[in-house]
Amino acid sequence: MKTISVGGCALGAAILAFTFSPVVAGPVVAVDPPPVETECPLDGARRPITNPTLFDLPLARTQLRPIVIFHRLPSQIDTVLGDVPVGGEVMVYALQFEYAFTDTWSLIATKDGYIDINADHTLSNRSGWANLAAGVKWNFHREENTAAALSLVYEAPTGNRSVFQGEGDGTLIPAMSGLWMHGRFQFNDTLGFRLPLDTSAESTFLFASAHMDYAVTERFFPMIELSWFHVLSTGDGGRRFDNQVGGMVPAVARFEGGDVFNLGAANASDNRNLVTLGAGFRYRATDNLDLGLAYEFPLTSDSKGLIRDRVTLDAVWRF
Repeated sequence: MKTISVGGCALGAAILAFTFSPVVAGPVVAVDPPPVETECPLDGARRPITNPTLFDLPLARTQLRPIVIFHRLPSQIDTVLGDVPVGGEVMVYALQFEYAFTDTWSLIATKDGYIDINADHTLSNRSGWANLAAGVKWNFHREENTAAALSLVYEAPTGNRSVFQGEGDGTLIPAMSGLWMHGRFQFNDTLGFRLPLDTSAESTFLFASAHMDYAVTERFFPMIELSWFHVLSTGDGGRRFDNQVGGMVPAVARFEGGDVFNLGAANASDNRNLVTLGAGFRYRATDNLDLGLAYEFPLTSDSKGLIRDRVTLDAVWRF
């Protein structure tokens, strides 16, 4: 019998159980029902690791996700003044949260945390809070092994300017994501936009990410992920982030910041694209807890962005 999912896999399981439970008059004839799989393949879906503030599963879940990012800066960056030495690293500590109101709607808190910049040259060593971002997700399609969702997030300029946060009037982030489970494989992707309310203070982005993993065992899932950030329109390059190079970064940088930073760089049209590749794994420690590790690096020139490479560690606790 083919199951048509209207309210998820649980409905299909109930229909199968009812269909193969004989009710007859007279002597009872024992009929062994076929085994009923009560768990959706989607219930075992693994969350992506890289592009953590923008890339998500199209499922409504209640979960917590602590994240630690070790991000190395390029040894030099491309500016209108020529190549400028930077080097060093950035540490990010964050905690994401999602609360599912229903099977299809959830509240998502996608960005927060603490940023610690330790540059070798040019940039100042500063620490501070990231912007706060939250919104809603609507899982409008869910079949036995496919799902899709729309989300809308608002990022408020609440962070510290010394770590390239807290500028502008906030940003709207609409996105659409999809998921397909096929045997031991999982594929999911997302496509969205970063739309600043003050287009002079921040640049406008299109972003896309794709994930594929393979269940080697019931608990171990090697994965690869690809992300693309494309600048649609640049900021005005005005003096901002005063504790960094006297506020001149937006005026001289010839690129944008990717997933965490939005510089409002006037010359980002010179290098509109940032493409990164990540590889790593998820490990299912318990039925409700996944651990993740990914190494990520740019496929575009590292001097035309703020990333030399990055290691992301996280845990996803569903409850």
